[in-house]
Amino acid sequence: MRRNCVPLSSAYVTRELFGVNTRYEEHCVNVHLVNPSSVSFGTAVITPRWQYVIAAATPRSFGDPMLVDETLSQMDPDRIQQGDAIGIGIHTANALRGYEIGKMARKRGAYVIFGGIHATLYPEEALELGGAHSVVKGDGDIVWAKALGDCQNGMPQTIYAGGQIEARDFAPARWDLVPRNRYMWASVQTIRGCPKHCSFCSVWRTDGQQPRQRTSDAVLNEIVQLRRLGFRFIALADDNFYPVTLTDLNLASQQKNTARLNELTAIRAERFELMSRLAQLPDDTIFFTQITMEAAEDPDFLDAMRAARIKGALVGVESVTPAGLKDVYKDFNLAGEDLIERLRTFRRHGVHVLGSFIFGLPSDRPETFDATAAAAISADLTFAQFVTLSPYPGTVDFNRWEKGLGANPPTIAEIPLTRRWLIPQALRPKLYWDHPVMSAEEIRSRTQAVWDSFYSFGRIWKRSLFIKSSRGRLAFLLISKIYRQMYADTGIATDSARVTRSGRWVRLLAKPCRHLFAGTPMPELQVPAE
Repeated sequence: MRRNCVPLSSAYVTRELFGVNTRYEEHCVNVHLVNPSSVSFGTAVITPRWQYVIAAATPRSFGDPMLVDETLSQMDPDRIQQGDAIGIGIHTANALRGYEIGKMARKRGAYVIFGGIHATLYPEEALELGGAHSVVKGDGDIVWAKALGDCQNGMPQTIYAGGQIEARDFAPARWDLVPRNRYMWASVQTIRGCPKHCSFCSVWRTDGQQPRQRTSDAVLNEIVQLRRLGFRFIALADDNFYPVTLTDLNLASQQKNTARLNELTAIRAERFELMSRLAQLPDDTIFFTQITMEAAEDPDFLDAMRAARIKGALVGVESVTPAGLKDVYKDFNLAGEDLIERLRTFRRHGVHVLGSFIFGLPSDRPETFDATAAAAISADLTFAQFVTLSPYPGTVDFNRWEKGLGANPPTIAEIPLTRRWLIPQALRPKLYWDHPVMSAEEIRSRTQAVWDSFYSFGRIWKRSLFIKSSRGRLAFLLISKIYRQMYADTGIATDSARVTRSGRWVRLLAKPCRHLFAGTPMPELQVPAE
């Protein structure tokens, strides 16, 4: 491991931030990037892309960062030396574990820098509870180098405003650092931001509603690098891969807004250029992404996805009823039989859907659960996830929920309910909204029953019929079971016993499943031409 050995400034050597007065003539600064997790499985489904992007943003003078993904294995405190810099990326679900690591690292004399969506929303929390010296708000691609330089000089700033940088300034991930034998899928980002404004999502507030789209050259360079290493399954980790709808184009045309129409047309053309180049990659390269249901109205776009071997997409269905869609500000989705037909459109164009549904909406009733399960099956969904309504920071839902609890919200373990992510996992409520007709336990148990039904062996095997090879069907069965264990049995809808049992099952299944997804390295592969 290369290190950066530098003379230390007086502010640095006195270690005032750590209460240590010993002077040093020289110190080798290691950079650690930590992806926190309370549960480690040994093998993970998808690479945590942010680590490799920030690794690329780390000046080469600091050497190669040490990457720790706790979904693989837990952080080893002994690796942290006094004066090291440790970057911790957090979202709401892993913030509490991130704070534990931050406090530990600071106690060992390291500079602690937090980033990620949760730290962007609550920088003061990371400073107060996570032992942070600094917090990077927004994109870290550019400002990370400044934060490291200030730590090296012993003068870290409290806040670094990364903002929303232009796509041309996105740092390309350093995939040369990835442990090839630990991940099933790699991840590449093509665009940041989403023009929608769903009530349960914070992306449009933190990443913006203006799509910031990378060039096809930048995207293809990363993908080819990964394919050379043997990754053949790659997630296009975008907020919304379909940033321009036909409705958007028609509206701009009707309004005679030429500038807007030209802008949207250019974004759409770049999407098609990217997909045409993806289509030139080796035939066994498979992509997965995230889009809105409106893409089903655009057969040209779906056909381009199929040609590019974008064979799967997460689609936010949320609810199967009109009232439920109104609850989450997603009226542009369809309901009932129209919904089922719309979802089947993806499948007819060769795009398999991972449908995402929310339970616990005010309009939900006991019969909603069976209706949702039936719709997911009838719509030929390849995968599905069923989550309970949770107020996430930065969302319309959260602001409404927090306001409703008033100035003196209830507390659990002396922690306000409005800071629910700080409550120990075992003590957290199963539901955060009072439902008009169902108890939290009823919603939890009914949600779990839908998971169990959709991911039964019989239903998974039946869904795998579209795969011709027995090896492929086995891979589908394993990944379905792993997906269910990792997401159905480790979320707030379950108890601690199921979480523990789930961890054991995933550790057993993950390693053989990873081998099924591995591809042959192609070190000579070249980037397809435009």
